[in-house]
Amino acid sequence: MKKILVRIMVWIAVMSVLTLIAMGSWVLCGGNQTTASLKWFQFVQTLATFLLPPILCAWMWNERHRPFAWLQMDRKPDGRLIILAVGIMVCAVPAINLLADLNSRLRLPDSMAALEQRLRAMEDAAAVLTEQFLKADNIGMLLVNIGLMALLPALAEELSFRGTLQQLLTDGEVSKARVHVAIWVTAVIFSAIHMQFFGFVPRMLMGAMFGYVFVWSGSLWIPMVMHFTNNGLAVIAYYALDGVGEGKNYADTFGAGTTWYIGVLSLVITSLGLLIFYRRTHTR
Repeated sequence: MKKILVRIMVWIAVMSVLTLIAMGSWVLCGGNQTTASLKWFQFVQTLATFLLPPILCAWMWNERHRPFAWLQMDRKPDGRLIILAVGIMVCAVPAINLLADLNSRLRLPDSMAALEQRLRAMEDAAAVLTEQFLKADNIGMLLVNIGLMALLPALAEELSFRGTLQQLLTDGEVSKARVHVAIWVTAVIFSAIHMQFFGFVPRMLMGAMFGYVFVWSGSLWIPMVMHFTNNGLAVIAYYALDGVGEGKNYADTFGAGTTWYIGVLSLVITSLGLLIFYRRTHTR
């Protein structure tokens, strides 16, 4: 336990130092509130906070200084598992929308009404900023958005959460209870770090799904591909439906509201897909 705590503290320290350097560099370079400037800040901050610290720490923790071996990225994943993982993620979209809709309907007690109002205001502001980031007038900007909002977060966040935190909490143990705890604690922190209370549940469940496929497959590439698929679909859907009336809203609500039955069906299919994934990885 002492070793785990020390390594977590080292990881947080490296993350904090690099994040402060990134923020300072952005300010010194004339950082402002324009969309272009904020996009650069997000790029630099993602590198400093989520991508570089796991690699540097894994380099220190691996006896042969092979960070990608410690992070379980040195194994070539089975192509059939990748295809199955992508299929699961695509099928899961309506279920995620349904869970997000149910989560958004949660109400805090009357005594916490002021807190609820602040939380919803924060999420509304974040949604406005995200919409600004997603705007793309051409294919070039679409590719930039896919790189910034789909590829980079998929790599960086999976390195930090499943690759680093989940493995530190597991600490090489094969105890099923220890593995389950590590997966769910990591999923909770993964969701909480996004600071979106009314989207907490679907993001937590998605994080748990990434955690399980990582354990079952033994390769960090699988949850990375699933994470990229989820984010990439959102970016492409926004681009494709931009200017089409309520198209963008429909993309976020498909599987919820009047189409709730599609969300339920999606949940069943996703569960079956995960069961098939589990069986394939345990019969190899």
